[in-house]
Amino acid sequence: MRSALFLLALASPLASAQALIHVAANSMLQLAPSAQVLEIERLHIGEHATLMVPASVTEVRVSELLLEPEGRIAIAASQQPFFLHVLQGEIATGAQITARGAPGTELKPAIAGRTLTVRLERVVTQSLLIDARGGTGSPGFNGLHGANGKPGGCLWGQSLSGADGGDGSDGQTGAAGGKVRIEVPQDFPAEHILTRLEGGSGGRAGEAGQGGAKAMDEGCWIYSAQGAKGGQAGRSGQAGLPGPDGSMDLVRF
Repeated sequence: MRSALFLLALASPLASAQALIHVAANSMLQLAPSAQVLEIERLHIGEHATLMVPASVTEVRVSELLLEPEGRIAIAASQQPFFLHVLQGEIATGAQITARGAPGTELKPAIAGRTLTVRLERVVTQSLLIDARGGTGSPGFNGLHGANGKPGGCLWGQSLSGADGGDGSDGQTGAAGGKVRIEVPQDFPAEHILTRLEGGSGGRAGEAGQGGAKAMDEGCWIYSAQGAKGGQAGRSGQAGLPGPDGSMDLVRF
C-alpha cells in the first residue's frame, strides 16, 4: 500500500526523482527544497561528508545508499514527521542520521527532535548513530538597567535616587527529544544502531539589571548638596528545565 501511494505521489508536483546524488568527501551538499517527496536511485555520501535535507522535505526513498565513514544525512528541524526508506546499501562506521530540534530564541520556542521513521531493508551496517535530540530552550530576557540618579541644584531642586534594575526572566524548558521508529529485517543486528534522544537543555537565565548609579554630591558656594543613593540591582532569573527525552521503537519485518 505504501509503495502504491508513493508512485501516485511521484506523479504530483509534490514529488521529484533523481538518478544520482554524490557528496564528495569532506564537503557538504544541501538538497534543493523543490518537493516534499524525493526518490534517489543512488546516493553516495563520502567520508566526513554531509547531505543536508531541508525542512520542507518529508520523505526520501533511496534505492542504493553508500554512506562512508563519518558520513552524515542531516535532516533539518521541523514539526512534520520524516520518512527515510533505504532499499539496499552499506553504512560504514561512524555514519550518522541527524534529525535534531532547533534552539529557541527570544521570538521563537525551541523545536523538538523530529519524528523520524527509518526503514532499512537490504542494508549492511557497521555502526549507525541516529541523533534526534531536542533543541535548547529559549533564553530568559535580561533585566533593564536602572537610570542613574540626578544631583539637586544648589538653590533649588532635590537630588533623585538611582532607579532599581529590572529582574531577569526565567529561561524556557528545552524541547523534547524526537520519536524515532526503526524498521529492519528479522536478522538485522540491532546493536549496530545507536540513538541519542535526550531532551534539549533548559534556556539560560536572564541576567539581573544593574541599579542606577547614585547621584554625585554637588559642591556649592556655602554648603554641599549630598547626592541621593544608587538603585538596587534586580534579581537574576532561573535557568530553564531540560526537556523530556524522546523514544525509540524497533520494528522487525
